[in-house]
Amino acid sequence: MNLVETIQQNLGFEPLQKIDPNTQEVAINTNSESALAQAAIPSVLIALYKYTLSDEGAEDVIREKFSTEWVNAFFGKNMGMATMKIADYASVSTQHAYEIMEAVAVEAVKQVQRNEAGDQEAAVVKKFMNDQRNNILHYLPASLQIGKLLNDTTLDDRTNKMEGPISGLMHAIEKKFSDANETTENSK
Repeated sequence: MNLVETIQQNLGFEPLQKIDPNTQEVAINTNSESALAQAAIPSVLIALYKYTLSDEGAEDVIREKFSTEWVNAFFGKNMGMATMKIADYASVSTQHAYEIMEAVAVEAVKQVQRNEAGDQEAAVVKKFMNDQRNNILHYLPASLQIGKLLNDTTLDDRTNKMEGPISGLMHAIEKKFSDANETTENSK
């Protein structure tokens, strides 16, 4: 499952463009709604990824702790800044950006629950979101600096947006180490 594409399709947006690893941006944004989707979908999804790194966050998603206000939960005190960055990127109002971000968040939680139905364990949600991480980063415009906002500058690193046999191998190795670290932390 490609969470980015599923949400894009379910919310009726045009397909997102992958980020050019050299320029760190998309080739062109045809209109503000396309730019809004390009900014909001991967930003909210990477914030969801970061949120589900903790057992508590993963449990919140499993139990659907919030019916609304997911954006606030994912971004915390940086919600206003994230909303403003996305609104500026798409040249839309912050209210419109927030509404789209919340729709993305609600749909993302629904998809995580649907995809992981019956497992009801934080570890399963964490693994699912970890598996989605690199795909999400292929669509995240670096100019938003969402990684900096979430205190994880590796999210804005251009190497995450590269594709090809060598990059694929490096991402696989990175994923193995990430899975191993998670297993070690969970056994403590």
